[in-house]
Amino acid sequence: MSAAPVLFPAGPRPGVDPADTMDGRTRVVAARFRGVMEALGLDLDDPNLAETPARVARAYRFLFSGLDAGAEPELRTFPNAEGYGGIVAVTGIRFHSLCAHHFLPFFGTAHVAYLPKERLVGLSKLARVVELFARRPQVQERLTEEIASFLDSRLQPAGVMIVVQARHFCMEMRGVRKAGARTTTSSVRGAFADARRRQEFRAQIRRAR
Repeated sequence: MSAAPVLFPAGPRPGVDPADTMDGRTRVVAARFRGVMEALGLDLDDPNLAETPARVARAYRFLFSGLDAGAEPELRTFPNAEGYGGIVAVTGIRFHSLCAHHFLPFFGTAHVAYLPKERLVGLSKLARVVELFARRPQVQERLTEEIASFLDSRLQPAGVMIVVQARHFCMEMRGVRKAGARTTTSSVRGAFADARRRQEFRAQIRRAR
């Protein structure tokens, strides 16, 4: 898996919300977005718009924090002492991301499953992996594959399966303007190539709704 470009050289200081920081790169983003607003002919003397460039820059600082150096979660694992070989699944992980094509939001739920071998991982880490890749300019297909590839390489399980369901504002607010349409993508690794395993996981997703 290729390394992601680094938008910001380092993460925020511990205990500091990245949305509240204005480092050098964030100031550059604010200045450039001010230029976009000027090109659109917006009145930057309007009190509602005067601080918008800085607000947008801070928002991007947070929304794209998955590009930060050191953003990858540490996947601490522990021995599979009981030899559990069934599906480990976390369903209904809500996420928000920005479409790489239009920088408009897309959002929905990710369902993550793996079949362990020698090691298990804390369940919260699965949600953190989803969050890591969602906080980058994305397309849903790539998001799905990146989550699957990351877990497959780090956990080395018997299998991984990811299902992502999302709504895209680039399709709802512009273009065909079909509000409420949902897109589903999936990625399968290893033992989930077995149709029985895939059906078992999809049944878990349906029951969790």
